Order: sequence, then C-alpha cells, then structure tokens
Amino acid sequence: MSRQSCWICKMCKDESKRLPSNITLEEVLQWAQSFEKLMATKYGPVVYAAYLKMEHSDENIKFWMACETYKKIASRWSRISRAKKLYKIYIQPQSPREINIDSSTRETIIRNIQEPTETCFEEAQKIVYMHMERDSYPRFLKSEMYQKLLKTIQPNNNS
Repeated sequence: MSRQSCWICKMCKDESKRLPSNITLEEVLQWAQSFEKLMATKYGPVVYAAYLKMEHSDENIKFWMACETYKKIASRWSRISRAKKLYKIYIQPQSPREINIDSSTRETIIRNIQEPTETCFEEAQKIVYMHMERDSYPRFLKSEMYQKLLKTIQPNNNS
C-alpha cells in the first residue's frame, strides 16, 4: 500500500477528500468497541494497516494477514513454499519484517515448516494479535487518523 495511493492517508491530509461511499459510521464506531470487532469488519484491517504503516510498524498486521491467507492454502506444495516465504520474511532472525515472538515459538515454527500444516504459524499469529491488541490498537483509537476519520464520516451518514 503506497502512501501516494492510500485513500486513508489522502483523507487524513485533506479533509475535503471523500471516503468510499460504502464505509459507514456504524463500522467506524465498531472499531472502538474492541480489537476483535476492528479486525472483523471490511475496512477495519485496511485502515489499521495504513495507520501501522504510517507508524513504521506494520509487520505485525502484514504477518497476521499473511497467516490468514496461508491457512486457506489447500495444496501441500503451495503450503511448503508459502511457509518458507513467511519464515524468511517474518520469523527468521534479522529478517526484513521480523516479528517479536519468543525463542520457543520461533524454534517450534522452524521444526514445523519442514512439513507445514495450516496451523504451523498459529502460536506466532496469536502472539502478534496480542501485541497489536495491547500496544498499537489503543494508540490507533487515539490517533489523528482515526479521529479525523470519525469527524469526516459523521456528516456523510446524515443523508
């Protein structure tokens, strides 16, 4: 998601920019109810990922989303290939987008990706989810991005 093409980033810079017409005040308000609700809505993960990217800490959401996609892979060969890719990008020490997980979880993943199943990243995904829920989610709700989004969308809902 490039900063130049991100409608969320543009909207935060210029309040005259319009939001996609199908994003609703109800959805945006749900995001403040719980992290789980934010992640379960259509635009919540996208907006949250844009916020994390602006904060230079989007590796957790990218890993979490990649795991969601990974779990749906049916082909054994595709799963092996994707597991190795996920390891190289997010798990391997000093990797480009290394996530913060404990060494025992990392070691379990190293063993599991030899014959990967759809659940081999599950523990790491839970840890990353917990980090997001406890750390960046509360900051997101207080962020200028979320506050501007709320302010911008409220008049749009009165039609």
